[in-house]
Amino acid sequence: MALKHYFRNFFLLILILGISSDAKSQRTDLPPGLDQYIESVLKTFEVPGLSVSIVKDGRVLLAKGYGIKKIGTKDQVDANTLFSIASNSKAFTATALAMLVEEGKLKWDDRVIDHLPWFKMADSYITTNLTVRDLLVHHSGLLAYSGDLMLFPPSTFSRREILEKLGKLPLVHDFRTTYAYDNILYLAAGEVIKVLSGQEWEDFVQTKIFDKVGMQGSVSRYSEFGRKSNISAAHDRINGTVNLVDSYLEQNIGDASNPAGGILSNANDMSNWMITQLDSGRTPSRGQIFSPASTLQLWKVIRPIPISKVSGGLKPAQMDFFGYALGFRAYNYQKYKVVGHGGKLGGFVSQVAMVPDLKLGITVLTNQESTAAYWSIIYHVLDYYEKNQKFDWTKAFSDEQVLASARLTESQSKNLINSDPSGKYDLPIEKLAGKYRDAVYGDVSLIPSSTGMHMEFKQLPHLNGELKYFQFNTFIATLKNKSLKADSYVTFALNADGSVDQVKLKIIDPDSDLTFHDVLLKPVK
Repeated sequence: MALKHYFRNFFLLILILGISSDAKSQRTDLPPGLDQYIESVLKTFEVPGLSVSIVKDGRVLLAKGYGIKKIGTKDQVDANTLFSIASNSKAFTATALAMLVEEGKLKWDDRVIDHLPWFKMADSYITTNLTVRDLLVHHSGLLAYSGDLMLFPPSTFSRREILEKLGKLPLVHDFRTTYAYDNILYLAAGEVIKVLSGQEWEDFVQTKIFDKVGMQGSVSRYSEFGRKSNISAAHDRINGTVNLVDSYLEQNIGDASNPAGGILSNANDMSNWMITQLDSGRTPSRGQIFSPASTLQLWKVIRPIPISKVSGGLKPAQMDFFGYALGFRAYNYQKYKVVGHGGKLGGFVSQVAMVPDLKLGITVLTNQESTAAYWSIIYHVLDYYEKNQKFDWTKAFSDEQVLASARLTESQSKNLINSDPSGKYDLPIEKLAGKYRDAVYGDVSLIPSSTGMHMEFKQLPHLNGELKYFQFNTFIATLKNKSLKADSYVTFALNADGSVDQVKLKIIDPDSDLTFHDVLLKPVK
């Protein structure tokens, strides 16, 4: 009996030592002083809160929250706090298609019209020849961000209704020649998934990816965001000050754009997602959702992206190659290839960076639109594992932010038009008010008010606002949603008899993510 107790105690000791050794190795596997470094990043870039995931060699080294969920509170971000991952959702859409390819239900070079017979672009040749692969790589010929007003902020259009407007969106580049980032074609990819799987995109991602990978807290419908308890608020820098912004993610308006940017996730779940991607589809629980052959497809660059020269202060970040694969971007950082993506949506930005040769993955999710914050963390971590020379990324991005702010102020000043006090407009408001329609974005009502007119978009409610006379034939629209930074000049063109021929909108602030370049309102007779 004594011998039995001896061996039991011996093995218990070995187990304890093993656990202690493993815990110690995990601690030393991380860059020294990382917590303090991240806290300094939060302070420098005025980010209320963020979460960080680091995986290496199939292990989670770090999944942790930092800072607070909402300014004015003490509610701490933790490893399960949900953030919008925005366009990082595109990698999930591409992965879902790869899984259908492996099931034999799809080929990457299938024509879209073979699965969506109603699909139509503005050019018949492109309609006929656009492939499933083409949907993912941003070279269809569309103008960059074309149709985004129907997607972000969310409209009341359905996914099918948005896609049926594709034929009205102009094609400005030759087919398969020019990188021009779009979101709308990812909605078509989502519809292909629906047709071939019999499941809505949201349900496929939930059951076939989240449940298999171990992403129990993640959400595939951003309309559910406000119903979750452990969520981050959204923030942005407006007029130089970081404030809460109107988070349309908390409003149940529509889920049409989910395949392009609707996923909500957290540090724990993104760790499992990166482990699965880095291990060619093998999940942390040792299941397999896709094979190494799909990894080769997902990470292979199809459309090169023009490389910009970085400023001198950020020289170590200069890329030698940059391209778009299937739902991922690929580029080099120093001597290693990095695969990942970024995301930006309504007060949140995120970045995923994976280094296949090091089996390393890093995700940063933030609740303030500061790309400087996530790059300061990612490059710092990459430098440690790549054994690069140390570099002060926080200072470099802080200096760059000062310069960028000055450039923005100058650009905003140039965009402003000084009012001419002698300008008169004699046409009564009642002649301007009425029903208008945009061929793509739908109906708009201009309703007389005591100060000018109310502007109401029937299916784009986040663009509603107040019109006040400015000068000549132009009003200024002040939108209710200040966080969009989309206050606009609204200019009326008249016919010879004084009736309205058309109305154009032009956003005043160059810092806005929106554009009204393709909005043209025509009176509804």
